[in-house]
Amino acid sequence: MKIIKYGNLTEDFYKLQEFAGIESVSEIIRQVKEGGDEAVRRYSRQFGDGELERLELTCEEIEKAIVETPDEIKDSIKAAIENVKNFAKAQLASIKELEINNNGVTLGHKVIPLQVVGAYVPGGNYPLPSSAIMTVVPAKAAGVEEVIVCSPRIQPVTIAAAALSGADRIFRIGGVQAVAAMAYGTESVPAVNKIVGPGNKYVTAAKKEVYGVCGIDFLAGPSEVMIIADETANPRFVAADMLAQCEHDADARAYLVSTSEQLAQDVIQEISKFLTSLPTSAIAERAINESLIILVDNIEQAVEIADKKAPEHLELCYNQAKEDLCRYRNYGSLF
Repeated sequence: MKIIKYGNLTEDFYKLQEFAGIESVSEIIRQVKEGGDEAVRRYSRQFGDGELERLELTCEEIEKAIVETPDEIKDSIKAAIENVKNFAKAQLASIKELEINNNGVTLGHKVIPLQVVGAYVPGGNYPLPSSAIMTVVPAKAAGVEEVIVCSPRIQPVTIAAAALSGADRIFRIGGVQAVAAMAYGTESVPAVNKIVGPGNKYVTAAKKEVYGVCGIDFLAGPSEVMIIADETANPRFVAADMLAQCEHDADARAYLVSTSEQLAQDVIQEISKFLTSLPTSAIAERAINESLIILVDNIEQAVEIADKKAPEHLELCYNQAKEDLCRYRNYGSLF
């Protein structure tokens, strides 16, 4: 992992990341739009998701997955659902309907839930049940009539998380073909008003392409985190949070911006230790090797870097961080 100083940082660091190999996205979307379920099956088979006779999970399959999920994991899922639901309800309560009379003209706005929302949940060997919770629960709290979930090679724990969160229908499909199916509808998959949820570069490119056919939340992938830390930060925690993003995707990026060279060296050592036992080390190592540590002279330089880069996740691990919150403006989420 490379370490550079603030003065050596070039404009290339701030450029939008270009992704190779996504030229096929438009053609896949077109094929699914025209071919429906059969095209979804064909691409699922081609991209390693297996032979899918039935795209939608049955009630029996969902119930079986819930039963197979250990009770302690179900308890954790339910606790997370409750936390997300409480915050989502508080958010909804803060969005007020408005009506005023202005010179004899009545003006206002209303808050109307969408009818159908599609939640994309990454699947495969390293499932993310948290993504099911974070997409389905807010939609149901907002009053969305129907929430469908699409996830490739979906694992029982993800099925359980989606079902317990309130998903109305669950489909075992993923990738560009799932995004296209939700946008245009197929014989099995209903067309949705909005697609939400993270994914790899192909899913992100597909969401960008279907925007306008339906709504999307935002372009959320590949994963990216920037951590701003001083000498008081715990290097093991910093290393873990960097790898937590890098294990999602080889195209993910983690940036450490620090006033402490010693912390930077300690974080590199902790990353090396984690990689010896991390189940996702093959992916995480590829991503972390393309990531970067930037040494700055002061927090002012760190703020400048963060606001110019506008990371998806921004994490502050330094003294007086809380007092500095108002200085940061451009980020997806702040920790």
